[in-house]
Amino acid sequence: MTFAALAQAPDRRRTEAWLLALAVLIADFGYAITGLSMTGRLPGGLAGFAVSMFFVALVPHLVLRRYAPRADPLILPLATLLTGIGLVLLHRLDLTYAQTPRLKIAEAASGQLVWTVIGVAVCIAILLVLRDHRILQRYIYLTMVVALVLLMAPAFFGADMYGAKRWILLGPLSLQPGEFVKIMISVFFAGYLTVNRDALALAGRRVLGVQLPPGRQLAPIFTIWVISLLVLVFERDLGTSLIFFGVFVIMLYMATERTSWVLCGLAMAAVGATVVGSIEPHVKGRIMAWLHPMDIFLPKDRRPPGLISEQAAQALFSFGSGGISGSGLGQGHPELVGFAGNSDFILTTVGEEMGLAGVMVVIMLYVLLAQRGLRVALTARDPFGKLLAVGLSGALLLQVFVVAGGVTGLIPLTGKALPFLAKGGSSLVANWVMVALLLRISDHAQRRREPA
Repeated sequence: MTFAALAQAPDRRRTEAWLLALAVLIADFGYAITGLSMTGRLPGGLAGFAVSMFFVALVPHLVLRRYAPRADPLILPLATLLTGIGLVLLHRLDLTYAQTPRLKIAEAASGQLVWTVIGVAVCIAILLVLRDHRILQRYIYLTMVVALVLLMAPAFFGADMYGAKRWILLGPLSLQPGEFVKIMISVFFAGYLTVNRDALALAGRRVLGVQLPPGRQLAPIFTIWVISLLVLVFERDLGTSLIFFGVFVIMLYMATERTSWVLCGLAMAAVGATVVGSIEPHVKGRIMAWLHPMDIFLPKDRRPPGLISEQAAQALFSFGSGGISGSGLGQGHPELVGFAGNSDFILTTVGEEMGLAGVMVVIMLYVLLAQRGLRVALTARDPFGKLLAVGLSGALLLQVFVVAGGVTGLIPLTGKALPFLAKGGSSLVANWVMVALLLRISDHAQRRREPA
């Protein structure tokens, strides 16, 4: 190995250390500003928050220095910064909800900090145990079986909350299996497509100028389509269904480079959404709220059938009042959105208090994190690692799209949690698992690229 190659790893970790320090400072500054803005004094938990963020950044950085020194230097700082911003926003919302007892919303920031520590610990454990991501390829069918069990479990054992059945209650805790399923299906699809991509790339008959896949090879996408529809019907979980099907189509296109698979996927998604949206009341209600958000303020006898929530309208008011630069942290009215203000509607707080500029910064952080994942895919030498990195990055982008698109009125609401920012232990832990896998793949890719 050359001297330049040996020097590259310390340079990457040095860059990562500076970026982590910046991420921690931004989170601490935001936490302090929130307290000053809303109470006129520094928050009492500032020291504890600062120490927690310091170790949340330091410990995985030290582990990467020892066990994955060539890993991408931006992935960990981006995940840390997004997590820190989420904790600041939840703390800000807790202060408002405490002054609005009619909403009966429990404090979320302290619990989210605990889940942050758990998520980072799981990330570290994966980096220590999984020294080669290709080991996962041996267990793709077992992974898919577990994923399907978790995916369908809420339909039989889940709790019906907020109109959907995506949670499983375990005593005082709740689990969203769909957050982990997106990672498991990425692992399965990466392994399956690595073996079968040549067969899936075969040319079929041409219809209306489009080269369709052979009928026999349509079976995988048809099966996934049926499963996603079952999730949509029995669990009324539009977000998980879209992510599940979307990740498969993205990875299928990357493996085969055939546009016909994308066209088939889009057509099947449109047909499924139309059918389910017309017969399932909960999904239909969300579509009506998307099409007619302001009609909620009409008298009841003049509202469209199924329109019962004003959250979509309040979200639009929130974004509109924020303008370009926002009203400032702690100066908005997120309580008007209601109980979902700290979950899928947390982006409205960003829009109201940090304006369009703040929303664009948050979106660009997600885009940059996904871009680093795609860059990992480009540098990886093994097909399994390439497809897995693409699947994980695609799942992140799809989840951000369905959440941000829902609260801004671009698409119907899905109820999914905004990655890293929104309240939810399952979502946070699953996203840190994704970070660990991307770091491991990137380290392996750089090792393979360096000359011996």
